[in-house]
Amino acid sequence: MQTFDAIVVGTGGVGSAAAMHLAARGASVLGLDRFPPGHDRGSSHGQTRVIRMAYYEHPDYVPLLRRAYQLWETLEQVVGEKLYYEVGLLQVGPPDGPVLSGARASALKYQLELESLSAEEVSRRFPGLVCHAPFEGVFERHAGYLAVEACVVAHAKEAVRYGAQLHEGETVISWRPDGEGVQVETDRAVYAAKRLIVTAGAWTRELMLDLGVPLEVLRKPLYWFAPKADAPRNTNWPCYLYDLPEGCFYGSPQLDDRGVKVAQHSGGDPVTNPLQVDRSLDENDCDSVKRFVKSYLPTTSTNLTAQATCMYTMTPDKNFIVGKHPRYPQVSFAAGLSGHGFKFTGVLGEILSELALDDATKLPIEFLSPARFS
Repeated sequence: MQTFDAIVVGTGGVGSAAAMHLAARGASVLGLDRFPPGHDRGSSHGQTRVIRMAYYEHPDYVPLLRRAYQLWETLEQVVGEKLYYEVGLLQVGPPDGPVLSGARASALKYQLELESLSAEEVSRRFPGLVCHAPFEGVFERHAGYLAVEACVVAHAKEAVRYGAQLHEGETVISWRPDGEGVQVETDRAVYAAKRLIVTAGAWTRELMLDLGVPLEVLRKPLYWFAPKADAPRNTNWPCYLYDLPEGCFYGSPQLDDRGVKVAQHSGGDPVTNPLQVDRSLDENDCDSVKRFVKSYLPTTSTNLTAQATCMYTMTPDKNFIVGKHPRYPQVSFAAGLSGHGFKFTGVLGEILSELALDDATKLPIEFLSPARFS
């Protein structure tokens, strides 16, 4: 039986980063995943992921984001590849709604740069995006998008360069405590380790049944629409998020022939088996997104050029769960990223490596503790 300092179950967004941080510190690491790094079967794909600092969901994320930005910059330098594109982020909604009021609260608490815009100023400044009064906008200049698949592949390659073994096409069946360590059974072998890190995304429910936290997996379609034939290519178009009565919509600028990315952040159909998620066109969801495009993206057509499907793994309060297993301290995990976690994958990987090797992390994650659901 092969033995390692740490085994990482799931080498997607967070798992690939955790494997890299562990291996960089000299630990012997085994990463296990049924799919290769950068795959499109889970939650870390779809061309782009928005990264922002003035966090409306909870201001306590901001210290983690500051470290996340540092780590993305470091990763870019190490791999010699651009991963983060600072195009800015426009958020639109009612001034007293959760998005604008939450972003302003985080910006005030941490003295972040956040520009307030009237509806008229939004439409004048960003011709490809419209805001209707009484809604307003806030613009975060130091925001943008991450090239999501490239980020996962970069973490995985660095993990291997530091000596980690990453096994793809190998399915984890179960794990069990073994004294102060663990044993992990796959469809190929049984492995032993001093520490286990579970970063299995939508598959966390079946691997952490005794966690005691209800996790709901949602199907989330992504769409790309062609620009209108007479529309000029707007190279200054930012990422955007609209908090509307009919739902929350977001997207990123046109990067290639697929056009503008648009998706609905709210809603989503429950997924019972992540391996069998329906990846066909969701006509109802697509129609809802097309109505948003017609109303708020005046230079974008409703000509659908591409689609994809990812999954959100939701917690009851829509905040992450990060920490040690309540019964087995040799097991650490990150779960329930609730559709806003990719930007944190580098820093979550660092946190999990510290929990595994040091039994503690220097970063403030108390508000994400699984104990809050006890």
